[in-house]
Amino acid sequence: MNDLAVAGETLPALIDAPASTPMSEADRAALSRAVSVLEKPGLAARLSAAAGAPLDMIGRALPAPVTETVASATEGAMRTALRIALATLPDKDVKPAGTALDLAETAEAGGRLSRLLGSSDTRHKALAAVTGAVGGVFGLATLAVELPLSTTIMLRSIAEIARQEGEDLSGPEGALACVQVFALGGRAGTETALADSGYFAVRAALAKTMSEAARYAAHRSLLDAGAPPLVRLTAQIAARFGLVVSQKVAAQAVPVIGALGGAAVNTAFMDHFQSMARAHFTVRRLERTYGQETVRQAYLEEKTALGLG
Repeated sequence: MNDLAVAGETLPALIDAPASTPMSEADRAALSRAVSVLEKPGLAARLSAAAGAPLDMIGRALPAPVTETVASATEGAMRTALRIALATLPDKDVKPAGTALDLAETAEAGGRLSRLLGSSDTRHKALAAVTGAVGGVFGLATLAVELPLSTTIMLRSIAEIARQEGEDLSGPEGALACVQVFALGGRAGTETALADSGYFAVRAALAKTMSEAARYAAHRSLLDAGAPPLVRLTAQIAARFGLVVSQKVAAQAVPVIGALGGAAVNTAFMDHFQSMARAHFTVRRLERTYGQETVRQAYLEEKTALGLG
């Protein structure tokens, strides 16, 4: 049975809230904006415009050797993101998993996500542009280094957005919700059955592994990045993140793209995930206020009203 087979599972309620609480007009409008972003991301169009490449080129399947390189780099990037997210929890130390990026990951993970509030969306986009410029010049050869760096920068921005939406990042659930954003990045494509799934279907598919990883992190002071619950979550998120990374690689593969084009592609990539994070944590904020079932029903109503159902 694949992940989508359990897409109808009921997700664990975040906070019990009175089901009869009416949603305010402002919150309903915020939910409508979130639905539009989460159900129709449009990353391929953004990358196409940034790279000056035809849209069909962005969605084209990559050659097998390139696909393998992308898969490997994506797994590494998700290991980095997960270790950073967990290392920011109070009184937690993360045991390295033995990768070549351990030193860089450990150094980056030394802070707390709450310290990232002094950052800004613009600053994060600028940092992403720098790493993208390197990728635009040197191409696929730099992906194994550039992607973890870009992912780390995106995670910092995602954490800031989460805090702005009232997310508690002192516990494993909130920290892992930041990493979960990387699984929400795309809908288009036919590479996997998950490619056409909607927001709540993706959350349902990830619910079990997210819960297992959160329980593991909550009950240990020394976290092993190679522990089965964390490995499973990394692999599951990486499988989805790899879809959008493939689109990014296709955009940066345009022969004349160069440093400026690479910077533009990475900026579009960052902007995309910032939008996804804002929408995701808007939904979670509303769930804490009104209850999960109330928000889900309103979400489906907005989805239908927007013609996305």
